[in-house]
Amino acid sequence: MMGELASKQQANSLSIIESVDINAVQSTLAKISQFQMVIQNTLKKDHDYGVIPGTPKPTLYKPGAEKILMMFGVTSEYEVIERVQDYENGFFAFTVKCLIYKNGVKITEGLGHCNTREPKYYQKKDGSLQDPYGNANTVLKMAKKRAQIDATLTLASLSEVFTQDIEDMQEFVQTEQVETMTAQDAAKIKLTFGKYKGKTLREIYKAQPDYLEWLLKQDRTDPVIKKGIELMFEAVRQQDEQKQAQQQQPEQQATQPESQPDNIDPFDGEVIEISDEDLPFGM
Repeated sequence: MMGELASKQQANSLSIIESVDINAVQSTLAKISQFQMVIQNTLKKDHDYGVIPGTPKPTLYKPGAEKILMMFGVTSEYEVIERVQDYENGFFAFTVKCLIYKNGVKITEGLGHCNTREPKYYQKKDGSLQDPYGNANTVLKMAKKRAQIDATLTLASLSEVFTQDIEDMQEFVQTEQVETMTAQDAAKIKLTFGKYKGKTLREIYKAQPDYLEWLLKQDRTDPVIKKGIELMFEAVRQQDEQKQAQQQQPEQQATQPESQPDNIDPFDGEVIEISDEDLPFGM
């Protein structure tokens, strides 16, 4: 019986091959190769895709996936097919399906999952635990983004060009890290090279801020570090603007019963007192 089944399967495979138009297949493969070249020449490095240290292929980012979908003229719909919202224990997990349509016809789909127990959303760099309730919406968005990129790679036959293998990405340089990083996160990044090897960006800013400006201008600087430096400079700029605005307030406001502190936290808008030694990106 097993021998007969194997023979039937082989016969079915041969019949499928015999029905294939070889010229059409060659034409399709050639078009796929040409499209891959167009994508590589059109997308912008460090914006649409990036090279994550330790990975063999570039990683496709959300902006790049959106551009590819626009090139195909397709639309995307999203469906949460699994969700865990455990408010008592503080655990949130989402699995999202991305459906790609062309003129109302389903072309392909992709899946993405994210949860608050992933290292990035579970524990801070200092070892303390993050607030899972604050990250619930973030992991939902990440699941949606992963589903979109999964569907895009399948749609455009780009798996051999780009990757989204989260397991291959090194800690703190994941794609999501670039997209969700705050100035406080950036300040804790440690350099692994140069004269400030082992120092955080915050320590370097206090010692030699122009060195960070120099890193920002270098093509070879890791995009995660560039993003971090930009966020830190922006936080300082915003705090300076807030100081100037307070100094320019009308004199009559100075007679109000409660005076305002000199500095404002640039991250949550709440008024706090900050000494001259402190910086707007935390400790």
